[in-house]
Order: sequence, then C-alpha cells, then structure tokens
Amino acid sequence: MIDVRPFGTLGGANHGWLQARHHFSFANYHDPARMNWGRLRVWNDDEIAAGTGFDPHPHRDMEIITYVRDGAITHRDSMGNEGRTEAGDVQIMSAGTGVVHSEYNLEPETTRLFQIWIIPDRRGAKPNWGAKQFPKEQRETGFEVLASGRPQDAGNGALPLNVDGAVLAATLKAGQTLRQPLAEGRAAYLVPAKGAVTVNGVAVGTRDGAGIRDEAEIAITATEDAELVMVEVAAE
Repeated sequence: MIDVRPFGTLGGANHGWLQARHHFSFANYHDPARMNWGRLRVWNDDEIAAGTGFDPHPHRDMEIITYVRDGAITHRDSMGNEGRTEAGDVQIMSAGTGVVHSEYNLEPETTRLFQIWIIPDRRGAKPNWGAKQFPKEQRETGFEVLASGRPQDAGNGALPLNVDGAVLAATLKAGQTLRQPLAEGRAAYLVPAKGAVTVNGVAVGTRDGAGIRDEAEIAITATEDAELVMVEVAAE
C-alpha cells in the first residue's frame, strides 16, 4: 500500500513570517484521514523568514526531529542547550517530562526545514536535545540513519530517540534505484526534499508525501536527482 499525498493537497497556514504545510492534522488544519501514520504524528514543511522564528513554547512526551533543507535554525531550551543546525544536518529533542524551547532563523535568508514528531514508546522520559552534522556524501549508496531508537541501530552514531523508529536520508542521482526492506508490522513515510522518484512504480514529486505499509520491499528510483527523507516506525 502506497498512499501518495501531493504537496498541493497538504494542509497549511500563512503566518507571514512562516509558510507552513502540514502532511498530517496540525494546529487549525484537521483531516480525520490524515491524523498519523503509525507512530508518526507530525510532518511539517516550514519556510521561516530571515530574522524570525518560534518564540519559547513548551512540549512534552514527543520525539521532535528537525531536518534543515536550506539555511539554518538556532535552538535554545530550558535545559540550557543552544545550537545552530545547518542545511542537511539534524537536531532532535526528546520532550519527555517537559521542556521549553525556541527556534529562530538568525540567517539573512529563508530557512526551510522539515519538522517531524514521533509518538514515544513511553511517557515521562528524561528530556534530551542533540544535533549532528551528516555529510550528504555518506548517503549516496543507501539510506543513512540520522536518528533512531531501533535496537538494530544501537551504536551506529545516529542521534538517539525514545521510540522504536528511525529517521533516514539518502541522495540519489537520476536513474539510480535504492531498495529498502520493510518488515511486517512496520510503516514508512517518505518525502523527497528535492527532486522526484517512483516508489514501487508510483510517482512521488518534490515535497509530496508517500505513506508506505504492507510492502516487503521499497524500490525507490530517482526520475531526477533527489534528496530523500524517510521515517520508519511501528505501523500501529
């Protein structure tokens, strides 16, 4: 099963400083058919104007992953963490028992990012934040695991998550095919940050979403040079 959600059908909001598109129900956008994909709850496609951002606000009991596509984002939180994450790199925040944070675009240009929320396996974990550089050259032969709580990824250098799930990324040249297994009871959600692909023969364009389940193998072929981000989680 492959459920393609074209970019033009996504929910969204224009806040002036923020242009937001929502793959799943979020804030004032509600679609009962787009509440989650397994444990994946939120995938927001945000464009943040230069010199603006999200003022301090709270979160709890959610795994929040930010993948920066263009520009950079600067994070500060109530745990005393501060960091700047650039395009192609990733930051995670396990909100756990509660944390307050802010996210600002302090760059002279628009910052574009994906913000992904995954429901944790247990509530009340200790809050945590981390960021890491992931050179894109390491993703040219297959998916690189950026953040994970899956047992098989222990010790592989990925940022830690409190959920049996993972965030992966790959870059493909036009005509290149990448094959990825998907175990029974697992679900994946894939978005081309750039370029276009087919997923088991189904066309998926730039910033479209593809929900995948009940497929033993995912065959992804780039119809043009592509940068891919994918989440793999429990299907229920």
